[in-house]
Amino acid sequence: MAADHAPAARHLLSAGDLTRDEALEILGTAASMHDVQRRDVKKLPALRGRTVINLFFEDSTRTRSSFEIAGKWMSADTINITGKGSSASKGESLRDTVRTITAMAVDALVIRHSASGACHQVAEWLAADGRPASVVNAGDGTHEHPTQALLDAYTMIQRLGALAGKRVVIVGDLAHSRVFRSNVLLLNTLGADVTVVAPPTLMPAGIGAWSRTAGFATSNDLDESLYAGPPPDIVMMLRVQRERMSGGFFPTPREYTVGYGLTRPRLDRLQAANENILVMHPGPMNRGLEISADAADSLHSVILDQVSAGVAVRMAVLYHLLVGSGPALENEDAA
Repeated sequence: MAADHAPAARHLLSAGDLTRDEALEILGTAASMHDVQRRDVKKLPALRGRTVINLFFEDSTRTRSSFEIAGKWMSADTINITGKGSSASKGESLRDTVRTITAMAVDALVIRHSASGACHQVAEWLAADGRPASVVNAGDGTHEHPTQALLDAYTMIQRLGALAGKRVVIVGDLAHSRVFRSNVLLLNTLGADVTVVAPPTLMPAGIGAWSRTAGFATSNDLDESLYAGPPPDIVMMLRVQRERMSGGFFPTPREYTVGYGLTRPRLDRLQAANENILVMHPGPMNRGLEISADAADSLHSVILDQVSAGVAVRMAVLYHLLVGSGPALENEDAA
């Protein structure tokens, strides 16, 4: 986790910023925060008096709503700003938008943007301007989505325990996926054995060199990755991001499903080899393309668990960035 001397200037820009101890500390806090979701009154005083801006230049349901709920449950003043509802729609630059918002003495910016590296750039601008606001990367282009990786890891750990030695197979549109990039970084930090699978046209450029550095395997053959060696503990399917595609990355949807979809026959074979196999998907899903309805709705699916974990993990991230350490779970009435 990148940090200046002042706790309020800490950022979460990349899953690679997190050490193993930092990741486990956040995930441990998330477990406590998850208990809040089971309370009748879902409110903590931890961020009272803090202002969190959700600045989303791309459409989002899960991420934006979970960050909004996370902030509100911890008593922060949470404000949502979208690209269409801001002066950016009138031609204002990202830098001017950020400078305008941070001039109002906000404490954190949660940013989703279509440009890879946008969140790193914002953090640099804030440092240059002497603004102490924290920046959380909620997805920047095809670069990273670190809180998604954290909630995915949290979901895995809740079901399987420690991830050291666990076998994870990530399948799908890797070329356009920021989720895949953050997951391989964090899962490597936590000791998992990761294989990523995609057709050659959906493999990112330069992935061979990066995989050797980051410590994960690559394959173009899904069935070999699933069945040739020890059975995986987790299979994570990624959405085919057709809105980011400008050409023919695969012949037909049917051929993609046959080669790379988690179909009912593939799931049957997996659960026969490992009765505790977990099926994951960061959403939104293209049912019938990368994942069948049978797989998405099976007893092995933890897709809704991922959604539930999103609020707890984002509560933990905001808490660690804006407060640091110390008790967070006092009852609201006791504050």
